[in-house]
Amino acid sequence: MGETVQLPRGGLRSQADKQAYEDQSFVLRGKLPDTWPKDGQVTWAGSGSVTRSLAGADRSFKTLAGARVNGKSHLTVTGAKLGEMSVATSRGPATVPAWFFTLDGYASPLKRAAAVPSKLPRPPIRPARGIPGYPVDRLVQIAADGRSVTVVALHGVCDDGPVVDVLETRGSVVLSASVKYLKDEGDCTKQARMQQVTVKLERPVGDRVLLDAPTGRPVRYKGPHGTSATWS
Repeated sequence: MGETVQLPRGGLRSQADKQAYEDQSFVLRGKLPDTWPKDGQVTWAGSGSVTRSLAGADRSFKTLAGARVNGKSHLTVTGAKLGEMSVATSRGPATVPAWFFTLDGYASPLKRAAAVPSKLPRPPIRPARGIPGYPVDRLVQIAADGRSVTVVALHGVCDDGPVVDVLETRGSVVLSASVKYLKDEGDCTKQARMQQVTVKLERPVGDRVLLDAPTGRPVRYKGPHGTSATWS
């Protein structure tokens, strides 16, 4: 559920560095390790572990950096070493092998999970056809007590905002996004807007999977450099 890229302690210091990160504007000015363990352990305190293949430093760097450097602002990577990071998951915090990238001008590293994600299982529901609204765009957060989830839902410029209905089962939480009152007068464009919606649940999420009704697929947390990983 958590982001698999973690910024240096205290975050990025300047607006230029923040923009470079968002633009994936990274420059390599050093040598990355060319050897690493084939596999690593993703572990949960008191709830087991799983063995996953590890991506190399070069592959992990390429997930951070775009094809080209945009403008003059960029972040400079001077090296990397293998370590561990903590990632929030639906089973609680997981300790995950990670590459620690050294950034020029920063005392602490930028961390990128090195464990290769598991393939998602087949969804337990089929896509719902013909229902109004848009698929849920992404998961933002799960409350500390697990009794609510905040997602980003889409809506148009001619309605009063999105609403997200929920159907809870023993193994899943199914979310269906629609819109409030739809205006039928005046000009209306097809431009979609994004808005956060918090959905209250009857009981904590626990290890239940969050599913999107229109697509039948899991609702994924999506960070600046793609979605979060799934290890199972």
